[in-house]
Amino acid sequence: MISEAARSGRARHVLFDVDGTLIDAVDNQRRVWATWAQRYGLDADEVYRVALRTRPTETFAQVAPDRDPQACLAALHELEDDDVRSGVYTAFDGASELLGGLPAGSWALVTSNYEHRVRGRFRRTGLPVPELIVDAAAVEEGKPSPVPYLRAAARLGAEPEDCLVVEDAPSGVRAGLRAGMTVWGVNSAVAVEGVHRHFASLREAVPHILAFVGAIAPAG
Repeated sequence: MISEAARSGRARHVLFDVDGTLIDAVDNQRRVWATWAQRYGLDADEVYRVALRTRPTETFAQVAPDRDPQACLAALHELEDDDVRSGVYTAFDGASELLGGLPAGSWALVTSNYEHRVRGRFRRTGLPVPELIVDAAAVEEGKPSPVPYLRAAARLGAEPEDCLVVEDAPSGVRAGLRAGMTVWGVNSAVAVEGVHRHFASLREAVPHILAFVGAIAPAG
């Protein structure tokens, strides 16, 4: 599945999702949405259930259709920025070793969040930050559209078939597959439909990801 680029001598690249893949932000996201729901007098559990599978504007349309979506978004952004400054974030086991072991210019972050928040979270966890971050402001179409991953590959000067996408969520997996890339899933007990390879944890995937870009020799 991933040997053709190696045989051709072409450089390979890794494109990482952030939340749920490199950084464990589930508790933070739940708190942010709970506070937002409280402001609008809504059921926090229901709001979070919807938010897990939709983009914020789509969430607002479902849970608060009578509210101004721009005001809803501004309130959410305020809470998210506060959380970046004061919340507790944890990098998944293996994330620091993995990112530190990748050659410069061989990897990027592709996130539905915003770059300033990602950089803030990385500072809090001590993770190295890549040269390239494709965030929500960089593209008009978010995941599951392939556009974010294709944009990252183009900016890295890489062909899609030479890119490995590392994801935890179905929408991100679909985006990577639609972009024509190799997609590996991490941090879930059950494989997301469509992934080419599944790892229950990021830690298990570390040596295989490093081997993909040639940072270490493949096992065996």
